[in-house]
Amino acid sequence: MSEADGTLAGEADGTWSDEAEFTVLDEAIAAADDDERGAAAQPVLAVVGRPNVGKSTLVNRILGRREAVVQDTPGVTRDRVAYDANWAGRRFTLVDTGGWEPKATGLQAAVATQAELAMAASDAVLLVVDATVGATATDEAVARVLRRSDRPVLLAANKVDDERVMSDVAQLWSLGLGEPLPVSALHGRSSGDLLDAIVNALPDAPAERERFGGPRRVALVGKPNVGKSSLLNKLSGEERSVVHHVAGTTVDPVDTLVELDGQPWRFVDTAGLRKRVHTSSGAEYYASLRTKTAIDAAEVAIVLLDASEPISEQDLRVLTMVVESGRACVLALNKWDLLDEDRRYQLDRELDRGLVRVPWAERVNVSALTGRAVRKLAPAMRTALASWDQRVPTGQLNGWLSELIAATPPPIRGGKQPKVLFATQASIRPPTVVLFTTGFLEAGYRRFIERKLRERFGFNGSPVRIHVRVREKKVRKK
Repeated sequence: MSEADGTLAGEADGTWSDEAEFTVLDEAIAAADDDERGAAAQPVLAVVGRPNVGKSTLVNRILGRREAVVQDTPGVTRDRVAYDANWAGRRFTLVDTGGWEPKATGLQAAVATQAELAMAASDAVLLVVDATVGATATDEAVARVLRRSDRPVLLAANKVDDERVMSDVAQLWSLGLGEPLPVSALHGRSSGDLLDAIVNALPDAPAERERFGGPRRVALVGKPNVGKSSLLNKLSGEERSVVHHVAGTTVDPVDTLVELDGQPWRFVDTAGLRKRVHTSSGAEYYASLRTKTAIDAAEVAIVLLDASEPISEQDLRVLTMVVESGRACVLALNKWDLLDEDRRYQLDRELDRGLVRVPWAERVNVSALTGRAVRKLAPAMRTALASWDQRVPTGQLNGWLSELIAATPPPIRGGKQPKVLFATQASIRPPTVVLFTTGFLEAGYRRFIERKLRERFGFNGSPVRIHVRVREKKVRKK
């Protein structure tokens, strides 16, 4: 082998028809996506209303896709969730909110607070009312607040599925918010007219600013009630997500821009995962799908574990989902303030047994309640992302590999010992190494190579994938 040109014996004999496919793969680092580019320059529309009037269904209708979690049960949406919308060439940010009841208590009071925060940060407000029910006392209370607002307010009379309901729409003039706009979020009736009114009410968006790179995307994942929303609120310094002792408070993924150590990060607070996606049902099913989508869209995942409780099957399921997604990973052991010496000893043993799949993950012991060590998450994420983006030069990789195989050759399989002829790092995000061999390599030997690769090159906080390409025997022509 020649380390200078990064080749192993047999590399240049014309055997590999697809070798060039891997050695010339470039790093495909995408530019900032549409969500990142010019998001701050887009006007914001807040969608508000009492529970179960069809706000999330209307949001999905405006977006033209099923983003917001929808179910017949009132109160599914709890946080304020932002989506990018586009109509007739006008881009704007659509903020879905939970049911707003001015005199709510308990969990519903926290939901109402999120709706009020969304209105305060918006350029226009869309009040959704159930036309089949008419103006309720809650609707009238909400309208009184909105009439004092200094921003445009639109009134959507939802659930106008046919002409028979049109006569009920006129009664909504009594709310004092102008002409009620009839619409059927379920069937799409008059949704175009509503969108025309929305873009006319919104201020002109400033010219879009091109941004390169953008904040790194972070997914906060874990089982229900492990403290994800509390951690996001502590990091952001505001009550960005609804927090309640009832497990499963968060349903929709919640995006928040947070600055840590002078660097912006886009955090996504996700719903707690109880079951496997295919065994879930109703709102829980769609929440699970959105959590998986949030992980796939993220670059690094912070997996929260409750340090005060034994590691559960749910925790391991979340970890498996993150590993299979190929994302960089940081383990945040939350509620550290509740641990005594005995529990810390037990936790060390549980981590050794339960986290055998992710011994490479960065670990930080935090307390979302007290703020203990939460600022250490940023260095851990930077380390994980640097490993996720790391590329080992082909020559250096093959030089190291030849020494490793000479010291510890692959086990004999079928009476023959397979040879590793060539290796290359085919891609990053996550780092993927392809081994070209004369025979199949046992899973145990592939894990051995990964372990030694990490010892030599690091890759702390990032999964590493090892793929094997077995050379096909040439058929000699007679």
